[in-house]
Amino acid sequence: MTGLDDPRRSVPRELAPLLRMEVAPVSVSIFEAIEKSIPEYSTFRDNVVDGIRQALVKFVDRIAAPDSEPDPHDDIHRKLGAWEFKSGRSLDSLQAAYRIGARVAWRHVCGFAERRELSLRLMSVLGEAMFAHVDELVSLSVEGYAAAQASAAGTLERKRRKLMELLVADSAGNWQAVLDAARAAAWPMPDRLVAVALEPSAAPADDLPADVLVNFEDTTPYLLVPNPAAVTRWLRGALPGWRAAVGLPVIPQDAPRSLACARRVLALSREDVLPDRPVLDCADHIVELTVLADEFLARQLAERALAPLAPLTDLQRTKLAETLLVWLSARGGAPEVAARLKVHPQTVRYRVNQLDELFGDRMHDAEERFNLELALRAHYLLLRD
Repeated sequence: MTGLDDPRRSVPRELAPLLRMEVAPVSVSIFEAIEKSIPEYSTFRDNVVDGIRQALVKFVDRIAAPDSEPDPHDDIHRKLGAWEFKSGRSLDSLQAAYRIGARVAWRHVCGFAERRELSLRLMSVLGEAMFAHVDELVSLSVEGYAAAQASAAGTLERKRRKLMELLVADSAGNWQAVLDAARAAAWPMPDRLVAVALEPSAAPADDLPADVLVNFEDTTPYLLVPNPAAVTRWLRGALPGWRAAVGLPVIPQDAPRSLACARRVLALSREDVLPDRPVLDCADHIVELTVLADEFLARQLAERALAPLAPLTDLQRTKLAETLLVWLSARGGAPEVAARLKVHPQTVRYRVNQLDELFGDRMHDAEERFNLELALRAHYLLLRD
């Protein structure tokens, strides 16, 4: 607290030397009371006593020189707050210690006022100044605790970012470095994980499990989810407004492959090859991923295998290609194929006769039938161009 509203400015400066003589005995009384109520602080006696002494000294200094400004970067009470966080404790004990210190100090203020025959008004002013000082110390400790917490979180985040980079890199030759990074990031290495590719978005993303590794800053953001189970379901609730593709579950060493599949599915969705949905799962599109793993080869396969259709008109090619794909996949007779195509069975027989003339024995050879079906699926996937 600073400025004209600071109660410490109302305490007469001539009281400062008298109050300074009280610092040592009051420090002892406060520590004894704190030690009795919070036994764990006995282990850190020197730190606690130093904090009490500095608190009292600063109180007196502010009365002696109310216009002086303390160094905000050299304050033991910020350090006490940080120390509580680093010790793995909440601020409850420290704040309890401040409350105990304030009560003990108030008793000493009352005794001091009586011995010095101070007026009731002056005693009230002194008490108000003391409690304002305690409030300031509490605020400093809260700041120190929060700063230490933020620093630790930032450090952990950097370590986890480094771990992510190692996991999605080709690190098979130095897996020990990945394991070391996982230990440093406090991230237990799972048996399986899944990568999730994301479209950049400004939508909120603050409901993810704590063990999910997150990289939202990358130009192609992604997640690494350990021990995946029902990822697609919780992802919709955790990232509303995001478009995502869930990769294939893999051992951690294959994280780059899971991420590559997820990113490929997102790309195929953007190109209208795959459905435009908020969340896509690679497991549902393995055939498409396989067929289009190399688009150049997929085009070559389609062009070569379907070359007999090339001389036909666009309409003829469309009808015969559609009939051929259904005929190959249905493995049934003309009525079943007709039902799927919603045409008359005689139309199917006519088209199959045409196909027999164009493809000959390939229509009835098992290996060639497989090649034709694969070529047709590639053809339809590549029709976007």
